[in-house]
Amino acid sequence: MGRKASCRARACQVNPRWGEFHNCHPPLTHLECVAVSEERKYDVAVAYRIYPGISRMPAPIHADSKYRLAELCLRSFKASLGNLRAKVWVLLDRCPPEYETLFTTLFPAEDFVLLRLPGLGNQDTFGRQLEILTGQDAAEFVYLAEDDYFYLPDSFHLALDLLKHQPEIDFCSLADHLDLHRDEYHRHKMRLAVEQGQVWRTANGTTCTFLTRKKTLQATCDAFRCYTKIRRWNVDAAMWLSLTKHHVLNPLDLLTQPFVSRYRGASQMFAWYYNWRQIIFGRRYRLVMPVPSLATHMDAATLAPHVNWPEKFQCQMEVGK
Repeated sequence: MGRKASCRARACQVNPRWGEFHNCHPPLTHLECVAVSEERKYDVAVAYRIYPGISRMPAPIHADSKYRLAELCLRSFKASLGNLRAKVWVLLDRCPPEYETLFTTLFPAEDFVLLRLPGLGNQDTFGRQLEILTGQDAAEFVYLAEDDYFYLPDSFHLALDLLKHQPEIDFCSLADHLDLHRDEYHRHKMRLAVEQGQVWRTANGTTCTFLTRKKTLQATCDAFRCYTKIRRWNVDAAMWLSLTKHHVLNPLDLLTQPFVSRYRGASQMFAWYYNWRQIIFGRRYRLVMPVPSLATHMDAATLAPHVNWPEKFQCQMEVGK
């Protein structure tokens, strides 16, 4: 099978702190150049980052074993793809060797690339995802994935079809978030979209797990990079507020929110500090989430509403036996 090496100047700047790309067999030699099959294009390019540490937020299942939790989530992600073709870059951030077997048993060798990292942490691995997905040529649609999300089977195509058929939508999360239903900060005028019977609604932000187009990620990459610059605060909301422009253009919110919530105040402050050009001169981007949810963040206290997740977990574990 003929292969064509494709790389972009920006993506090919190798940072020695970031480890090396490796396929299962054999290892790649040009770290930043993505070999793309001339005979096969993919439906989606995925940068999937995984860390062996246990989160401070207890998971609803396997709370004492990150490996078992990661396995459950990865199997559910694979099941969510259905018949979709995915090219997966796996960011293993100081992971033991057994984590590699999770991918070698689920994906064909030609469909994934392993990237072993020395323990860069949350912000730097997110920056690495941005570099990989803006530089690859395997697919038009790109997905940034964290390791603690559980997905419903054969659901990913609903998000992909949404972006294919409704170009006015820029980003989508497969997971609804509980705080959007109970937190006044997230209650704003929303727009609805329907695709294949699935309802989607606009939101002012999400986490670092989302689907978009490659060209959209390239256009917004600088705004997302603000997250990699904020070290003492885990404020992914800052990058989203600067893109969706909720709250950051409201003088009342800018004045009052720091007294209501330190997190909200910090998010708005960092959005303006790092992304003021995007807020003032950039266009407003549209982010949507599904109702009911197609996935959930594995935080026991904030599971996506309106889905019986324990039942879904049990079904996936039965399939994985």
